[in-house]
Amino acid sequence: MKILKILFVQSLFAFQLVGQQQADTAFDPVVAHPAYRTGIGSVVLIDEAHHNFHTMTGRYKPFADVLMKDGYQVRSSSEVITTSTLIGAKILVIANALHESNTEQWRLPTPSAFTPVEIAAINQWVNEGGSLFLIADHMPFPGAAGPLAESFGVKFLNGFAMKKRNGGKDLFTVKDGTFKESALSRGRNKAENVTSVRSFTGQAFGIPANAESIMHLNDEYEILMPEVAWQFDKLTRSMPATALVQGAYMKYGTGRVVFFGEAAMFTAQTQGNNKFGMNAADAGQNLQLLLNIIHWLDGLID
Repeated sequence: MKILKILFVQSLFAFQLVGQQQADTAFDPVVAHPAYRTGIGSVVLIDEAHHNFHTMTGRYKPFADVLMKDGYQVRSSSEVITTSTLIGAKILVIANALHESNTEQWRLPTPSAFTPVEIAAINQWVNEGGSLFLIADHMPFPGAAGPLAESFGVKFLNGFAMKKRNGGKDLFTVKDGTFKESALSRGRNKAENVTSVRSFTGQAFGIPANAESIMHLNDEYEILMPEVAWQFDKLTRSMPATALVQGAYMKYGTGRVVFFGEAAMFTAQTQGNNKFGMNAADAGQNLQLLLNIIHWLDGLID
């Protein structure tokens, strides 16, 4: 009981800090070998039309900065997604979308952030050659993005992927088998090879047979599914995390999709004196993984 009380107090404190997360304005990413000259690369749209917790000028500014230093044309998109709004774009990034009802309270229910018409438009666009980078963090974000993920055969779990004991750093490495060597880890050459990455408390999901996993959860993790984000007690539902993943990719029709169950790992944030994301001391390879993902979505890696 004492452990549960401690966890409950810690979770409340963590939820209060969520609102204090902000982009690290001191973060200055280095891209040693840009894919394109400045501003002539493929067009990347960052969705901002769905009450996104992460936006191009907000908490995902470091994400956008990395891509622009790599030569990409990065634009925000505040319009309802249709086949017309996607014309000219090569990559669509959706990070932590929310339904309007969850903008002020992260509790169940968590309806879809996307209408059936939008989901059909995105699915068709990818099938015909577009590339989607879909990122949905811990609850309530998997609920909001779940129907979109399901259209590709991926099952987001609307909870938290957390270690059963010794909680803290979620470090995934090739050495321990939790990070898989793949097209996303290898990059364009040996200098871009990634062997470990860190995430910062996300969700987990199941993938279809035609998808490739890159980040695996093992028996050290469990999935907690609270009624309210960050509020855990003895009645909180849980399930095993084995066979679930936190990162995966797949070809779909003539297009490509990458799914990740954690968002902070691809940006750089501060929370008081703490750093979360590519700016964290033990997340030194996260930036290269982001570049590798974008290059794969862009068709520069096969």
